[in-house]
Formats: sequence, C-alpha cells, structure tokens
Amino acid sequence: MQILIAEDDLISRRMLEATLSKWDYEPVVTCGGREALEVLQGKDCPRLAILDWMMPGMDGIEVCRRVRARESCEPLYILLLTAKGTKQDIVTGLEAGADDYLAKPFDRNELRARLRVGERVVQLQSSLAERVRQLEEALASVKQLQGLIPICCYCKKIRGDQDYWQQVEAYVSAHSEARFSHGICPECMETVVRRELEQMSSAETETPALSEAAS
Repeated sequence: MQILIAEDDLISRRMLEATLSKWDYEPVVTCGGREALEVLQGKDCPRLAILDWMMPGMDGIEVCRRVRARESCEPLYILLLTAKGTKQDIVTGLEAGADDYLAKPFDRNELRARLRVGERVVQLQSSLAERVRQLEEALASVKQLQGLIPICCYCKKIRGDQDYWQQVEAYVSAHSEARFSHGICPECMETVVRRELEQMSSAETETPALSEAAS
C-alpha cells in the first residue's frame, strides 16, 4: 500500500522512508506541502498520508484544508506529524482535516499501529463506497410508477403513452417490475362467477325440456 510522506527535514524524511519500506509499505516521498498537495490531487494518489505540520511554503495544516475542500469519492487518511503537542494544537490539526495526530519524537510501534488503523478505515470507506455505487446502479434500473395515471372509471382500462387503452395488468407490467398472478376475489365470485354458473346450469336444464317439447 502506498503512503505519502511530506517532510522537509532530510533526516526525518529518510527515517520515515526506511521505516515504511521495512514494513512493506510503498513510500511516496515529497519534500514540502505544495509537492504533497500536487501528489494528493493527482490520479491514483496514495490513500494514506503522513504530513509534517511545519514545512516551508505550505504547511501540513494548509495541505489538509485544501485536500478536504476538494470533491473526491476516494478515501484519504491523513496522519499529522509535528512537535506541537498542546490540546489546542491537536484540535487545530483535526479541524483542518487530519484523521490522526502523532507528536514528535514518536514511537515507531505507535506509528505502525496508527497506520494500521488508517488502513482499516480506508478499506472500510472503499468497501462502503462500492456498496453505495452498486445500490445506486440497482435503483437506477428499477422502473417506478409515478405521476397521474388516466384510468377509465367503468372498465378500469388505463390510457397508455401512445394514447391507446390497456388492461391494468398490461400497463403496470410495462411500467414496473411487478408481475401478476390472476385469481378471483370473494365479491366477484358471488356477483359474477356464481351468477354465470347458475345461468349456465339453467340453460342446460332448459335445453332438454325444449327438445322434449319439440318432439
């Protein structure tokens, strides 16, 4: 995993580079804030960054502010590294957009533990962003019924987009993912189906009687 180093002090920069390489990270080394900002605004930039607070030209705080001000879907975890250590300094760094804070001189084991936290956060954010993207694609493909639907108050047919009338099930199937399974409700069973069955039964009874009368 790539980690950006922004440190103007040569000794500190070399020490960080050697330490990260030993831990199987891929350090991307910069000497100041402007160069670091350029890297972080580029394509396929590192998702973890170690920024020194005090750097000439543009300090780590300003890099944090500018990076956080941009619109980006890619997660970025920033660890601010500095000799400043008061509570107000910590608040200033976090409010500028840093995710974590480590005071100099730092313990290497603590640095490694904090970088592992950063890795987990970045992986979680990336996974969440991918889930959101998949959900948005799924929602975009779903057909939805909306707006005013013209329906006949007698036969209940619906006037479609081409100004011809369709059965309700045909219209709904064409404009949504719904599918129909036809049945008969109790009311229609009593008022329609049973009446038709009775009429059919009466007709069958009358037919033999008419045949006998004719003969």
